[in-house]
Amino acid sequence: MDRSGAENHYAIARKLGQKEYSRSVSRGMTGYLPALDGILKNIDIVYEIDLGVVEIPLKKIVGTYTNARSRSFAVNFMPLLTPRTEFASKWTSLCEAHLNEGIRDPIKVYEYLNWFYVVEGNKRVSVLKYFDAYSFQGRVLRLVPKRDETDDNISIYYEFLDFYKITNINAIWFSKRNSFNKLLGYLENFEPKDKFIDYNKYKYFTNSIYLPFRKIYHELGGQELPITTGDAFLEYITVYGMPREIDEDRVRARLSSLIIELDQMSSNKPVDIQTVPMETDEGLISTLTAFVMPKKTLKVAFVYAKDTKTSSWTYAQEMGRIHVSKVFGDMISTSYVDNVPETAEAYDVLKKLAKDGNDVVFVTSPAFINSTLKAAMSFPGTKFLNCSETHSYKHVNTYFGRIYEPRFLAGIAAGAVTKTNLLGYVGTLPVPGVINGINSFALGARMVNPDARVRVTFLNRWDDAREAEAASDSLVSQGCDVISHHDTLSDREVTSEYGVYAAAIGEKGRINEHIAAPVWNWGVFYEKMLHNLMKSSWKPFGTGQKVINFWWGMDSGIVDFFYSRRLVPQETQKLLDFMVKMISNGLYHPFTGPIYGQDGTLMVRKGEVATREQIINMDWFVDVVE
Repeated sequence: MDRSGAENHYAIARKLGQKEYSRSVSRGMTGYLPALDGILKNIDIVYEIDLGVVEIPLKKIVGTYTNARSRSFAVNFMPLLTPRTEFASKWTSLCEAHLNEGIRDPIKVYEYLNWFYVVEGNKRVSVLKYFDAYSFQGRVLRLVPKRDETDDNISIYYEFLDFYKITNINAIWFSKRNSFNKLLGYLENFEPKDKFIDYNKYKYFTNSIYLPFRKIYHELGGQELPITTGDAFLEYITVYGMPREIDEDRVRARLSSLIIELDQMSSNKPVDIQTVPMETDEGLISTLTAFVMPKKTLKVAFVYAKDTKTSSWTYAQEMGRIHVSKVFGDMISTSYVDNVPETAEAYDVLKKLAKDGNDVVFVTSPAFINSTLKAAMSFPGTKFLNCSETHSYKHVNTYFGRIYEPRFLAGIAAGAVTKTNLLGYVGTLPVPGVINGINSFALGARMVNPDARVRVTFLNRWDDAREAEAASDSLVSQGCDVISHHDTLSDREVTSEYGVYAAAIGEKGRINEHIAAPVWNWGVFYEKMLHNLMKSSWKPFGTGQKVINFWWGMDSGIVDFFYSRRLVPQETQKLLDFMVKMISNGLYHPFTGPIYGQDGTLMVRKGEVATREQIINMDWFVDVVE
């Protein structure tokens, strides 16, 4: 490359710089490179670490150390000074060197929050960025800020520091906490397909897995989304698992569908929450992913994590399947698969169901959501629905019932019956769907009994009859005379561990009398859903489709409430009958403020109602709960 050719490159690079400068200024930004000395003015740096010479991704080099140097470059590191300057002459000489023999001398940089700011070598970086080089060597001095748990960026950075100590990977970044820990969990079990003499699995991961993924992701427009490539990669391996090698065609095909979901998640686009069944001429979900219903028997499959003999949840779902089989008769054929592992292996089951020609698959556990999404994107001819209230996807409709409504009513019954004012609650797992039920029960109890308290014991597992009975015994021994437990019966021998019951100690031991029970009626949901699916017409999936979640309550019949007219006081019965009507007609909400947390914090203001997001993400207890 001769001098004139290098000068021509400078002219082109300068035009790119001027264009980017003008674009930045029009957006109200400075247009020049950021300077680290200005960024650090109010930052408490607790220590510095000399990392030595490190390979730095050029996309991570974003500024200069001093403000004086930054004025020579636009924010994209392209030059701004006129050609007849010493700066331009040096840039041109570096351009010649790069094209003829390559730039060799490492730059000197500071690293702050995994971004790099140049102390020496700004023009080298500019030339390399102009020619779209991927990385370059630099001597790095790391500046570590004081830990601050209220600052997401700093908290994520500390997670990165732990990740970097193990992997020496600096090419990946995340926008959410705990993401580095999740990726490290995948990398701990990662083994490449082929090992080499100088084998280092973290280098192999970066060069042979992550960077090829990044290339495909950007080719599909992923860089336009308001997330990092690392965020996208973590979502990809959550659904598909960590690949041992990159098959570009397969990754491109998968990403084409997944990017639609990433766009939905990252942009916080509205989700259509169907809180009541909608009857329209077109059908309930023809606006979503409705599909062709030829004049043939509709094949419907149900996927269970456990079986009816060991799980009351599975039993309730199975009652729903039997219900629709009776209602639709020859119009549908149903089948089920039980004891499906709540792991990535579930995908194989869903894949087989799709290949077997099932038109609709109801996947009845939130733990299956990633496998369900993977199957739905792989088999668009099958309609997959997942029983979950916390996820929103375009390819998969989710559904759940507002079980906290009948739990609130059960709390009213319990609060009226208790003599000790201490109510026990046997919880399964401390997850939002369980916590909001406990809180709702407690608020119901307080409505009729201001002195009532609710004491909770968690089993930390689903459907364990022995542990549940032991937990109930423990709560009774602590003075609880009313216990809240399972929502529904199973076909195994009926035990006292059911619904809400009063516990009394008699001559022959503990005697339980059932007071009330929240109940799932899944057949109601499945009947209405299948009815509308069968009368809807095919609409191919597209990016303009809505995301619809079904979140029905007592008004739909998906959840119900029963109580004992023998044990519940007559005046409380009147209140319960009235509240059933109020809740079913949308005139009263269990989470109506003021509601305070255990530490006295006002969580829902007086006269206001908790939002759906507050309810389905609830991770705090009301002040009635111990």
